[in-house]
Amino acid sequence: MGTASDLKVVMAREQEVSPFPTAEERSQDRQRKREALLRAAVRMFNERGFHATTLEDVANSLGVTKPTIYHYFGNKENILLECVERGLSELSAAAKAAHKEGDRGLDRLKAFLIRYAEINMDDFGRCVIRTADEQLSPEGRLRFRAAKADIDRALRAMIEDGVADRSVAPQRDVKLAAFALAGALNWPARWFDPKGPGSPEAVARTLVEILLDGFKPQPEPRAGD
Repeated sequence: MGTASDLKVVMAREQEVSPFPTAEERSQDRQRKREALLRAAVRMFNERGFHATTLEDVANSLGVTKPTIYHYFGNKENILLECVERGLSELSAAAKAAHKEGDRGLDRLKAFLIRYAEINMDDFGRCVIRTADEQLSPEGRLRFRAAKADIDRALRAMIEDGVADRSVAPQRDVKLAAFALAGALNWPARWFDPKGPGSPEAVARTLVEILLDGFKPQPEPRAGD
């Protein structure tokens, strides 16, 4: 007959080989599945458009049923909102990170714009650019516009900081300058080909360098010129 010590050893071994996942493992598994569904959906939204994509399309691409998607997200608009909010969150994080880049406003502006362009060439940033307000419910539209307005204000502030420290040329209209930069860097979301010769990083850097040439202060004319 085994001792109490022997019984504890047997119980410990049984716990080690338990076929049941822990709470942490279940949470990680749920998150992986949710992320896979989100990635499949955002890529279809970007390729086909929101209205042309059905939940059956998304489910079939992963070999699951439509009720599985309802279980994780509820409905198609919830998926779209999460996609655009993920992209906007990445842009917001890029704006905050840019404040640590260099001592000059121009350096921080350049760092943000490069990351801005890179994000817009990735899945969730591309979805932000390709999503029109009218595709969302009134509540979703308000959330979407508010988040985009925050990004716009951050960009304007960086331009103003550069003008203040004279690393950026004075602007006739900071709002229009911000619109011009953002508009130019939104377009790669539509024409960039991930299978093409240029990486997102290289394309972003080249575009930003071209754009910012016009924002650099011009040297003062010398006397007699």
